[in-house]
Amino acid sequence: MADILIEIIDIHKQFGSFVVLDGVSFNVANHENLVIFGKSGTGKSVLLKCMVGLLIPDSGKIKVEGKNVIGFTQKELTNFRKEISFLFQSAALYDSMSVRDNLAFPLARNSNFSYGEIQAKVERALEMVSLSGAINKMPSELSGGMRKRIGLARSIITEPKIILYDEPTTGLDPITTKEISRLIRDLQSELGMTSISVTHDMICAQIIADRSIVLRDGKLIFEGGMEDMVNNTDPFLKNFFSPEYIEEVS
Repeated sequence: MADILIEIIDIHKQFGSFVVLDGVSFNVANHENLVIFGKSGTGKSVLLKCMVGLLIPDSGKIKVEGKNVIGFTQKELTNFRKEISFLFQSAALYDSMSVRDNLAFPLARNSNFSYGEIQAKVERALEMVSLSGAINKMPSELSGGMRKRIGLARSIITEPKIILYDEPTTGLDPITTKEISRLIRDLQSELGMTSISVTHDMICAQIIADRSIVLRDGKLIFEGGMEDMVNNTDPFLKNFFSPEYIEEVS
């Protein structure tokens, strides 16, 4: 794979006697959108947390631009996190802050931008997700789809190199899921980001994925294109993915 940005190398992680990741390895190219599939409890979200230093693998390496994240000092990890965004399932908005303040918060905390520059970036990010009119609303005033859009706006406002999505369309109806998924795809293309997404949502995956991998019992059992995945003859994959369903939602 040309122009590799991220290398996941033989990652192992267990909690007590429960093995979550058992020698997982794969690469992600620059500007690629990779989707990770697997049943609940197969280590997908654990892997994302290892990538940003929220969890430490028992062994293995996670390299970004050739540097091993696992070996970073706290200062190096802090600087690295400025180049990576993590969009959680819930959008993780601060309920006590307005939309404006939610978006301004990561810039005010981690940059030297002036107040005027921050406000301009907030307005631009909201324009990109088509929610300029929500700038002074509180999170409690937003629908589920609007919260997802605001969460996405906050994730891209720092112009990260890498964005990690943990179930980005959970709880949304099919129409809103398609809207959010297309927005994710379009923003990543426009901003030149690289993404890794954990999802069970085939509608979302069909729209955003350049490539997919599947985890089972802590191991990587498939790596390739979406079409190859859903048409695979492996019994587990045949049960996990339905080609008929894919045709209905695409």
